[in-house]
Amino acid sequence: MTLLDFSLNQTLIIGFLFVWTGFVRTGLGFGGAALGLPLMLFVHNDPRLWLPIIGTHLLFFSGLTLRTRLHNVDWRYLRWSSIYIIPPAIIGVFGLVNLPILWLNVFIYSITLFYGFTWLFNRNIQSSKGWVDKVLLVLGGYIAGTSLTGAPLMVAVYMRNVSKEKLRDTLFVLWFILVSIKMATFIALSVTLHFQAAVMLLPVAAVGHVMGLKTHNLIMRNDLLFKRWIGGGLVIVSSLGLWGLVELPV
Repeated sequence: MTLLDFSLNQTLIIGFLFVWTGFVRTGLGFGGAALGLPLMLFVHNDPRLWLPIIGTHLLFFSGLTLRTRLHNVDWRYLRWSSIYIIPPAIIGVFGLVNLPILWLNVFIYSITLFYGFTWLFNRNIQSSKGWVDKVLLVLGGYIAGTSLTGAPLMVAVYMRNVSKEKLRDTLFVLWFILVSIKMATFIALSVTLHFQAAVMLLPVAAVGHVMGLKTHNLIMRNDLLFKRWIGGGLVIVSSLGLWGLVELPV
């Protein structure tokens, strides 16, 4: 499956979705895959087509953003948290490669539905104890390895332990590390990276990337309202996705 196999209408929709993921990635500092992948699965239901493309874009744009921002990263907390994130992330990548498509889609839509409800009803994922932090980091790492949608769980921990000024740049380094591990594992397991499609979609993703950079401060000032709208959308999309996976008796 390549971009050339899609119809014109599908190609236009794909372009819009990658503008959206680029916008979310830099506008919020996380969530490009979590908010984009469920929509992409309506166009083509195999996440193993989309995740290498999303991963390539994340490496490119996070690297571009960080080239002058590495001084603003909380390296101490990043090193500590990586102990709990990286091992389950590696396990998750093997799950992505080996699990049936149906299981992966149920997993992705279910996780996204959970995020949607928490944002819609302003029930933020919070942690006030050290052991809860570790559980969220482990779960977030595994989900990130499986589907790149574990960001909200890890962000909940990072927000409590990393200053607001350093949060986005520290998260970008974390995403860069996790995606590098995922892409290296793909290469080792001979998984198709769809690199040509990723390059073809870079310009449209760049539009979203620039839009996110320009509106980041505005989004942060209206974080609650933005997330409620997005949460409602995620609930609808994930519910429709799960409904489409259910085989109803005739």
